[in-house]
Amino acid sequence: MLTALPFPMIDPIAVHIWGPLALRWYALAYIAGLVLGWLYVRQLTKRPRWRLQPEAIDDLLFYCTLGVILGGRIGYILFYNLEHYISEPLDILFVWHGGMSFHGGLIGVLLGALIFAQRQRLYFLEVTDALAVATPIGLFFGRIANFINGELWGRPADVPWAMIFPTGGDIPRHPSQIYEALLEGLVLFIVMMIASRRTYLLEERGRLGGIFLTGYGLARIVCEFFREPDAQLGFLWGGATMGQLLSIPMVLAGICLILRAHRRPPQPA
Repeated sequence: MLTALPFPMIDPIAVHIWGPLALRWYALAYIAGLVLGWLYVRQLTKRPRWRLQPEAIDDLLFYCTLGVILGGRIGYILFYNLEHYISEPLDILFVWHGGMSFHGGLIGVLLGALIFAQRQRLYFLEVTDALAVATPIGLFFGRIANFINGELWGRPADVPWAMIFPTGGDIPRHPSQIYEALLEGLVLFIVMMIASRRTYLLEERGRLGGIFLTGYGLARIVCEFFREPDAQLGFLWGGATMGQLLSIPMVLAGICLILRAHRRPPQPA
């Protein structure tokens, strides 16, 4: 057997509240991502180039929370394990057992942002630009929580930092959750932060959203080469994984938004 780093056995439960009630690291990751993202967007919208008011971001947090939870769960059911949930419909409610999809959560957040923009009489792309800058924060914490849970591990590996995960057999594997936390979370956050300072928001509406979609899609496609595909799906068309196939439309949509923003004539403030 190849040498591997020991997996840090961290209790998935962060705080035992009372009896069966407990607060898991996975739930804390969602809370941290939403709250820190909300605070960051509030700071962004204080800059004169943003038309969004910081006070309106409080309402936006509500729509995003619903979108993340409902969209993420429904997306996982439809994209990854529909057959199981048709046969066991009550399992849909057991979210603490895992089963959330980023792509489903993205669709949910976009629908929430659309409702919010209509109610606030704002441009939809202005709202999504703000969300795009903050989303990598949640992605980072979410992937760290996946690592703590010992789930979504990588493919067999012989690299010095390979790990043997509790549910992954006795084979050293890539810690792909860490790869995703760094690439989809930290690196993408830095890219979005730099882009937000160099984008003329009124003239280039949608550019930040396009950069995020393209950046995340490419990062996810790369990371999927190191991540073990879902057991119930395996490899799909052309040897690709479901995560890669769902990310391709994101990249194309992101490029279209960037080109649209670049070619768009200047708009009056």
